[in-house]
Amino acid sequence: MNTSLERKLKDLPRTPGVYFHKDKSGEIIYVGKAAVLKNRVRQYFQSARAFDAKTIALVSEIDDTDWVETESEIDALFLESEMVKRYKPRYNVLLRDDKSQMFVRIDMKSEWPYVCFTRNPSDDGAEYFGPFYNGYAVKKALRYLRKVYPHYTKPTEKRGSKLDEDLGLSPRRSDGPELYRQNLRKLISYIKGNRVALAREMETDMKRAAGAHDFERAALLRNKLQAMKELQRRVMFGDREFLDISKDKALADLVELLGLPTVPRRIEGFDISHMGGTNVVASMVVFTNGTSDRAEYRKFKTRLEHNDDFFNMNETVQRRFSPKNVAGWGTPDLVVIDGGKGQLEAALKARDAHGVRVPFIGLAKKQEQIVIHHQSSNVTLNRQKLTELDGYLDVTKEFTLVSLPHSSHIVKLLQRIRDESHRFAVSYHTVLKRKKQTENVLEDMPGIGPATRKKLIKTFGSLRGVRQASPEELIEAVGPAKAAVIQRYLSQT
Repeated sequence: MNTSLERKLKDLPRTPGVYFHKDKSGEIIYVGKAAVLKNRVRQYFQSARAFDAKTIALVSEIDDTDWVETESEIDALFLESEMVKRYKPRYNVLLRDDKSQMFVRIDMKSEWPYVCFTRNPSDDGAEYFGPFYNGYAVKKALRYLRKVYPHYTKPTEKRGSKLDEDLGLSPRRSDGPELYRQNLRKLISYIKGNRVALAREMETDMKRAAGAHDFERAALLRNKLQAMKELQRRVMFGDREFLDISKDKALADLVELLGLPTVPRRIEGFDISHMGGTNVVASMVVFTNGTSDRAEYRKFKTRLEHNDDFFNMNETVQRRFSPKNVAGWGTPDLVVIDGGKGQLEAALKARDAHGVRVPFIGLAKKQEQIVIHHQSSNVTLNRQKLTELDGYLDVTKEFTLVSLPHSSHIVKLLQRIRDESHRFAVSYHTVLKRKKQTENVLEDMPGIGPATRKKLIKTFGSLRGVRQASPEELIEAVGPAKAAVIQRYLSQT
C-alpha cells in the first residue's frame, strides 16, 4: 500500500457505503459494498488475513480507493449493483451476471395485489423496485415491513389459512380492497425512501387515536411504529441510490468533454426495436445522477409501422418533446441516441421541431464512438480534455466522431445507458409480439369473437395458458359450448 492511500484510508467513515478500488491508471477494478466502510475497506490491507488467489491478485493492483457513503445497507446494495453494471470491473466477475439480481414486484392493478420477488422484470404494468444483488437482505427487509404494512405474498386464492391475518401479517378481508390498497401505497412510499414522513404521520395518528380514547387503534399504531423503528436500526429500504454527484467521475468528465453548462442530472436514452417493421416500439430510459431511475422509464408504440429506424426515432422524439410530455416529465439535461449519424440526425429534426435546445449525442454501435452533429447537438467539444482522455476525432462535413478508450468512465456510462435502453425496448417488443401471436391464433378460431378472446387472455394470460388450461377451467371461463370449440381447434393445431 502506497503512502498516499495509507493516509486516505485514515479518513474512512464508519457508515454504510460503496467503495471503488482503482489501479495505477485510475481504472476501477473492483466495486464493493460495506455495512461499515472503515472496517471493510481496511480488511483488504491486513496482511495477516488468509486471502484467496483472486483477492491477492486484486490487492496487488490497488493503487487508490474512493468511496461513497449511503443512508443504509440496502442503499449500498442497490448502488453497488448499479456501479458494477456501469463500470464492469474485471474483479467483479461474480456480480456481472444479471441473473443474480433481485427485484421487488407489486402489481397494484390486481384486485388484491401481492408483494413478491423476481429476477426477470417484465413490462406487465406492475411496479418493480431494484435491482438488488443480495436477495437475502431484501427479503429480510420485507419480512420486517410486513409487520408495519400487512400484505399478501402470493395470490389471494392460494393464501391458505387465516393465520397470517390473525397475526397481523396479512390484511383483513373484511376491511375491503381499497383500504388494503391505501396500505400498499404506504409500503411503496416507504420503499421509495419516504421513511421519515411515514413515521411522523403514524406517530400523529397514534396520538390522535389516544386523544379520542381509541386505545385499541393507538396500541396497534404504537406496535407498528416500534416495528418501523426496529427496521430502521436493522436495515433501511430504498429503491434508489443517493449518490454524491460530485464524486461521479463519468459525469464530471462528460461535462468537461462536451462543454455542458451543468452536470447532466437527468440523462435520457432512446432506442428502437422491431422485427421487419412490425410491432415497432421505442424505449426511453432515464438515468438520474448517473444511475438508472426505473420509475421514470417510458415506452412508446409507434403510430405507423415502418421498417425505418430513422423515421421511427423521429416519431418517438417528437412525442417525447410534445408540450404535454415536457410538462409531465420535465426536460432532460442530455439525450443519448442509440445509433449513428442517421438516427441522431432524425432525432435532432424532431427536437428542433419543438424548439427545444437540449444537448443530443449518439453512440455508434460498432466502434462505440460518440456522434456529435456540428450544428444541432448543442455540444462544444473540449479538445484538451479529449487529449487528456487519450481520445481522438474523425471529422466529417456534418459530424464529429469521438473515439475514447473503452475503459474510460464516459464510455462505460454511455454503454450502460445504451444497453439499458436496448433491453427495455426489446422486452416491450417481445411482449407485443407474443400478444400478437396469441391474438392471431385465437382470431382464427370459428365462433370465437373479440369479447371471448379478450376474456381468454385476461383469464389465462397467453395462448400457452389457454392450451394448458383444463377442460373444467375453460368451461368456467367461457361456458361448455365455446370450451368444446376451443379444445377441438387447439388439438388440431
